[in-house]
Order: sequence, then structure tokens, then C-alpha cells
Amino acid sequence: MEGIGLFVLIGLAVIVLWLFFYFVPVGLWISALAAGVPVGPVTFIGMRLRKVSPHRVINPMIAAWKAGIRLTTSELEAHYLAGGNVERVVRALISADKAGIALGFQRAAAIDLAGRDVYDAVAMSVNPRVIETPKVAAVAKDGIELLAVAKITVRANIERLVGGATEATVIARVGEGIVSAIGSANSHKEVLENPDSISKLVLAKGLDAGTAFEILSIDIADVDVGRNIGAELQTAQAEADLKVARAKAEERRAMAIAREQEMKALVEERRAAVVEAEAEIPRAMAEAFRKGNLGIMDYYRLRNIQADTAMREGLARPPEEKRGPEEPPGGKR
Repeated sequence: MEGIGLFVLIGLAVIVLWLFFYFVPVGLWISALAAGVPVGPVTFIGMRLRKVSPHRVINPMIAAWKAGIRLTTSELEAHYLAGGNVERVVRALISADKAGIALGFQRAAAIDLAGRDVYDAVAMSVNPRVIETPKVAAVAKDGIELLAVAKITVRANIERLVGGATEATVIARVGEGIVSAIGSANSHKEVLENPDSISKLVLAKGLDAGTAFEILSIDIADVDVGRNIGAELQTAQAEADLKVARAKAEERRAMAIAREQEMKALVEERRAAVVEAEAEIPRAMAEAFRKGNLGIMDYYRLRNIQADTAMREGLARPPEEKRGPEEPPGGKR
């Protein structure tokens, strides 16, 4: 019986030791104790039960304590459970502390949970970054297009990193400022001679308001001359005016043709009326003979007048009209 009891006690001891070494990483515990981090076995057991990796929390905590930043396991564990990157947050806190930048754990954790790289932001606060804009096309008052490329030196603003606009907003605002500055220039030569005037005008607008960055400088890296937009617009306007003039001329020509056709129709109508009236003359003359209102001498006198009129009309016609259609200029052969 005593042997069985001893065997049971040994089995229980093995199980307890196995559970202890499973829940408590002894090597990590010893490292924490050596660094002066107050972490006990209960803390490790609680992490295991909450499915938190002790190495993801304790190792950054050791680094923070060695750097003089007192963080608690509950803060780091809560940030880990929220889906944050504990290691990068601690590295950012250490870098900010060494650089003299005021950054607390709560703000760093908020920046990390917002999707921003908090360590990169701190590094950018220490070492400003240069952002190059794509070619920005703008037209001066003389109609010449200029293509400008600017280099923007920015520094991260930790206070506005949460909720602040990104680099794309800064590039867009600077591009808009360049377009405005070039557009206000009287001549493209002024811009080519003094490109830093664009930088001064753009920098004075305070384009970093509401962004996560502070603009330190804006330098115009390159300015190229593009198309003559003014001449192209004038050419296009002249072509449009020409088309309008042609359309109006065509309209007037169509109206003239319609008027001419109308006049021809009116003439034909009147000519038909005259022919119809002339057809009534023989009848009227016959009626006058029967009634005795017209004598034979009156008739011959009328014929003489008609012959005389026809002769005068023939004399008044040009020589070309006197000849027949196939008669040569010298007369009949």
C-alpha cells in the first residue's frame, strides 16, 4: 500500500510540474526577474488562460523597463487582445523617449489600433521625409503650359496622427497650390526665372492644416514648358467661328434659292395669267366685230402697231439673240 501511495504522489508531482512548465515559461520568467520586471507565475497562468502569448507581452515589457519606461502587463495584454502590435508600440515609446518626444502609451496604442505605423511615425518625427509630387500641369496667363515637379519635406505630427489626413492629401493640396501660383503669373517666363516664388506662395497657404504632417519646405525640383494652350484655344475658337459663319452663309444661300424659286413660281403664275388673258383677245375682237364696236380699219391699224412694236423689239435685241442657235457670227451662208 505504501508503494502505491508513493507512486500516486510521484504521478501527481509530475502532473503538477508538467502543468507548471506548460503555463509558466521558466526561461522568460527568469529573464523578467533578471530585468527587474515584477512578473509572477500567476501572471503567466492568467495569460495562458486568456490565450495571450507571454513572449509577445513580456519581451517588449522587459525592453521598456530596461529603457526606463514603466509599463504594466495589464496595459500590454489589453493592447494585444485588441489586435495591436505590442512590440512596435514599445519600440515607438522607447524611440520617442530617447528623442524627447512626448508620447504616452495610450496615444501610441490608439495610433497603432487606428492602422498607422506608430514606430514609423516617431522615426518620421525625428528624420523628416521627402515626398515627390508627380508632374503638375498649369497654365500661366500668357497661355503657356508649365509642368512642375515639387519635393515636399514633411515631418509627422504625433498629436494629429489619429484622424489626420495622409500623404495623398498633402500631395493633392500642394499640386493645387502650384496650379494656383502658376495660373496667377503674368508670363511663364516669370516662373522659369524665379521658381522659388511658387514655393513661397504655396508654403504660405498652410496646406498642412488637418493633416498628420507638418510641411517644413516645398522645393520646385523641375519645371518644363509644355503646350501653347492659348494658341490652341484661339485656333479652336477660330475654327468654331468659321463653322458658324459657313452655317449662316449656307442658311442665307438656302433662303435665297427658296426666294428665287418663289419668284419664278410667281412669274410663271403671272405669265400663265397673261397667256390666258391673251387667249381671250381674239374672242373679244370677234365679239367687237359682230357688235360693230371695231371696224376693219381699226383692226389693220392695230396690226400695224403690233408689227411696228415687233420690229423695234428686234432692233433692240443684241446680235447674239438675233442669230439662230446654229447660225455663224458672219450671218447665214
